Amino acid sequence: MMIARQPLNFWELTYGSTVGLGLRYLLFAGIAWLLGYWLFKQSWFHRKIIAKFPRPGEVWREVGYSALSMLIFGLVGAATVYATREGWTQMYRKISEYGLVWFWLSIGCAIVIHDGWFYWTHRLMHHRKLFRWFHRVHHLSHNPTPWAAYSFSPLEALVQALIFPVLVVVMPMHAYAFGLFMMWQIAFNIAGHMGYEFHPRWLMRSPLRYIVNTPTNHIMHHEKMRGNYGLYFNFWDRLMGTNHEEYERRFCEVTSREKVPFSKSPSTPVDSRCD
Repeated sequence: MMIARQPLNFWELTYGSTVGLGLRYLLFAGIAWLLGYWLFKQSWFHRKIIAKFPRPGEVWREVGYSALSMLIFGLVGAATVYATREGWTQMYRKISEYGLVWFWLSIGCAIVIHDGWFYWTHRLMHHRKLFRWFHRVHHLSHNPTPWAAYSFSPLEALVQALIFPVLVVVMPMHAYAFGLFMMWQIAFNIAGHMGYEFHPRWLMRSPLRYIVNTPTNHIMHHEKMRGNYGLYFNFWDRLMGTNHEEYERRFCEVTSREKVPFSKSPSTPVDSRCD
């Protein structure tokens, strides 16, 4: 006897997807906020890339736009679930269908694809005819906090959310692998907006500088409004010549600072080279 498949209620899916994404965002951004802006605000201050803190009104603006982005992400997430149910995607449920090796490889592939998607859509949204409609809201945060990670206009939130269905359309991906990728991208995005540089100074002396992106890279993008368009990796910016010309020097300056009293701004070291 066959059991009839229960119809999907799109709005219930949207509600569940929005709440799930919102709770994860609240957890990760809340932990980052607690660590960087409360518990270790003083002891980490020398690693604050922009050596000051934003006003409360700026933080609440980021929270408000992030909440709107969660709703749009929830809508796209619900549409992705619906498309999967209808057989329009390659998302699967049994790990044995493609094996454990592909389970983990698919997460790596998703990260690489998302990085390319982010770089090129990000550059496109900086076009003078698109910036106002898509990307201006995100750049209201000149000194971003963890809550700025998803502080998008509705149109940019839609662009960023479309990576979800793109991934499961272009390649097979287990539902749990997709969930792990989602956790990764939220955590990395929040870390990049946290405002602190946590990488060691020797990074710029190693080949990793050609691969790994840093919070300094992205905070400079908010500060300077040009260059540094990458997300997880630095190779697109290096390949396309879009790293800000002061990026490596700024990273070395931030990571060369000595601890100073919280009431004082970290001074620029006499020698801030990484070599």
